[in-house]
Parts: sequence; structure tokens; C-alpha cells
Amino acid sequence: MVRINRVYTGGGDGGESSLVDGSRRSKGDPRFDVVGVCDEVNSWIGTVLMELERLPEHEDGGDRTGAKRVQNVACEALSRVQNELFDLGAELACPPATLPEYMVLLSEAQTDVLVAEMDAWLEDLPELTSFILPTGSPPVAFLHLARTVTRRLERAAVQLGEHEGDGAVRSVVLVYLNRLSDWLFVLGRWVGHMLNEDETLWVPLGKRPSERGVAHRVAQIRSNDDDFSTL
Repeated sequence: MVRINRVYTGGGDGGESSLVDGSRRSKGDPRFDVVGVCDEVNSWIGTVLMELERLPEHEDGGDRTGAKRVQNVACEALSRVQNELFDLGAELACPPATLPEYMVLLSEAQTDVLVAEMDAWLEDLPELTSFILPTGSPPVAFLHLARTVTRRLERAAVQLGEHEGDGAVRSVVLVYLNRLSDWLFVLGRWVGHMLNEDETLWVPLGKRPSERGVAHRVAQIRSNDDDFSTL
């Protein structure tokens, strides 16, 4: 059982901290950067969970069944992934060769579950005709954000391998992170679909109308305000 009696120790006041195996490194070490980004992804997923819990269950006097389904499915899946990311953060806080023998590590099984869930969600989704811009209701927008930070975590893990050499990061970890970013993208689409939201598609520059910007709109607002003040 984990027992934490005190958060602060003072051991890192000099800019160093301990890895899981007890060795000390600078807090600027790439391994601590990977652990930090992993924690960041987990925190953004926590934000998604917060927004999902805040979804209104009634709209226009009737039940919003889509919201209930999203909460039931997405919250369970995201809570599981949060635990997996915590497991992953502990693993990344130590070179694989010196990990404690008692530590249970992520395996292909967790990646297989991500793939199975994506396949299930994709059956409900329309085919994409363009790229999607990262926006939408709060849960969807934050899922996009979690996706992009997961990609940063993946890049940081690859860079750690390049910095420390072969064996610095298990290959199954890189596969899991690659799937997880896709999983967050598909989940974001599915959540939006279940909430009857329209996706915001990217329009190539050559197909967009001539751009005027919004300066003329600001001028119009100011003119209308001036007209109103003279009444």
C-alpha cells in the first residue's frame, strides 16, 4: 500500500530529483521531461472528465440521452486511461533495466483495448471528407488538446531513446502512445457526434473566399455604437 505522509521533502531544492531506482539526476534531464509531459496528458484528461460530468442531461424540456451515453462510456474509458498513464509515468521515471521487479508494466493488452474501442466508435461516425480543426464544445476541444500533448509525450519519449540509447524506452510504450493519440482523436469525434455537434472542417486556402479580416466588423460595431449614443 502506498503511504504519503508528506508532499514536500526539500530533496529537490538544488535542482535534482530521484528516479524510481533511487539514482539522482538533474530536473532538466530528458527522462524527467518525459515524466512531466505524461503527467500533463493525465491532467488534461482529468479536465475532459470534469467537462463530461458537467454536461446537461436535459435540453428543451426533454432528456438528452446522448449526454448520458457519452458520460457512461467516455468517463469509464478515460478513467481507465488515467490509471494507465499513471502506471506509465512510474515506468518512465526509471531506465527499464533498473525497474523494480515488483512493478507491473503496460503490455500489448492495453493497446489492444484502445484499438477495439476505436473500432467500436468508428462504426457510429461518418467518413471524414477533410481534416478537422481542433475546436468544439468543452469536452471535445479538451480531447483535442489532450491528443496534441500526447503527441508531444510521444516525441519526448523518442527523444529520450535517442539521448540514452537503445533500451531507454520499451517499444510497447511507443506503440501505446501512438495509439493513444489516435484514440483521443476518435473519442473526440464520437463525443461530438453523440452530442449532435457539427465538426469544423479545414478548408484549404485555395478554396476559401477572399479574406478581409474582421477590421471592417470592428469599424461597423464602433459606428453603430456612435449612432446609438446620439439617440
